Amino acid sequence: MANILFDTILGSVAEPEKVCMEVPGGRSVTYAALLEETGRAANALQKLGVKPGDRVAVQVEKSPEVIALYLGALRAGAVFLPLNTAYTPNEVRYFLEDASPSLLICTPGSALDGAGFVAELGLAKETLAPDGSGSWTDAVKTASPDFAMVARGGSDLAAILYTSGTTGRAKGAMLSHTNLASNCVTLAQAWRFTSDDVLLHALPIFHTHGLFVATHLGLMTGASMLFLPRFDGDQVIGLLPRATAMMGVPTFYTRLLERADFTADLVRHMRVFISGSAPLLAETHRAFSERTGHAIVERYGMTETTMNSSNPYDGDRRAGTVGFPLPGVEIRVADPESGTVLPTGEIGVVEVKGPNVFQGYWQMPEKTAAEFRPDGFFITGDLGKFDGEGYLSIVGRGKDLIISGGFNVYPKEVETEIDQIEGVVESAVIGLPHPDFGEGVAAVVVTQAGAQLTEAGIQARLSERLARFKQPKRVFFVADLPRNTMGKVQKNELRTRYADTFR
Repeated sequence: MANILFDTILGSVAEPEKVCMEVPGGRSVTYAALLEETGRAANALQKLGVKPGDRVAVQVEKSPEVIALYLGALRAGAVFLPLNTAYTPNEVRYFLEDASPSLLICTPGSALDGAGFVAELGLAKETLAPDGSGSWTDAVKTASPDFAMVARGGSDLAAILYTSGTTGRAKGAMLSHTNLASNCVTLAQAWRFTSDDVLLHALPIFHTHGLFVATHLGLMTGASMLFLPRFDGDQVIGLLPRATAMMGVPTFYTRLLERADFTADLVRHMRVFISGSAPLLAETHRAFSERTGHAIVERYGMTETTMNSSNPYDGDRRAGTVGFPLPGVEIRVADPESGTVLPTGEIGVVEVKGPNVFQGYWQMPEKTAAEFRPDGFFITGDLGKFDGEGYLSIVGRGKDLIISGGFNVYPKEVETEIDQIEGVVESAVIGLPHPDFGEGVAAVVVTQAGAQLTEAGIQARLSERLARFKQPKRVFFVADLPRNTMGKVQKNELRTRYADTFR
């Protein structure tokens, strides 16, 4: 029976005994073993009561077992709900209440594992540790590898990924089998991936870049992946001689450039370096090219659309741009208010249409409708422009989105937490240029008269409420926030005032 996304990723394994994932320490998984494990995982899910269309929430560390779980969920017709491992139980509770999954899988002994609200929500719970142990693994071991595939069509949901909202309420982006399968096929062709490739995979797998781009491409093309739990400079340097391709966030490349042992000779054999999830500074692009002779391929995507554009594999990879629309994807730049398409060179909101564009936000029909034009184009909220040769540049973001280390941070969510602290009158959270993270989160705070608040005190309070990547790296205190005549806080003034904070 057809299961669109699973069939695309693992439907035709040419070399079953080939290693598909190798993790540090010598442990490796073949394609044959992965296929068998996905059958066991699908059976284990069904035994735990997971039905087609049910959500399976997962907050665990990266491991081959998570990939088998994900693929098993697809085979069982379930909807995969990966959660950032940095999210606190306080944050995860909202996702669980909103998505109503039938199963939660988390790390044994974690704060989430011991959270009382999980039982209150009536959730079945299993555990999976980074080394592959846990109650989930025990359930998989006793299950049969033979599984009758659950049919899933192109419009059926494959995954829900939460992305923060400007109002503070996170939105669940619904991604279908066609959304993910079409993008996978397109990227493999655009970036020339084949079974000869060895992909250095140091990305997390709870978001689009690591799971739906890197992992999908590696498996679909029959390549091998050097599957690191996280970016570690020493490990990456040691493994680069074995790799042909690498995907990373800009931080990966800035950290490599800081190392004297990252040389042109080390990567002379490499086929391609790809960057995404955050803007790659033109200076980083040029420095990397000068050091190695390789021009990084920068591309543009987002949770709701997966990948939209890419600098060319063959041709000029221009620093400061995200290249051309991918085949089958339409991109236009329009006036934010009227939707009128703007001429070449003018800055406007980037809008996207194609099989990669998501199905809408989970249980938010009004929000979904508001984000699409009548002709079906999705309004990304990113500001961009096309040059005369068709290269797209992202020049800013509406909605004040901050991208720090490849992770999206919406100021309103952080401001809401700060404003609840006793002694705080109001706050404004901004992103400032950061040499390592692209943007560093900073908070500008107005306090009540006599309040004895400190930068360290506010940071300590937020450490209990927000994921680390959302926590301000600096906190500034001011008497008043700058406002325009309509009373709106002028964050552009604050960004200018504190622009050199992390430089």
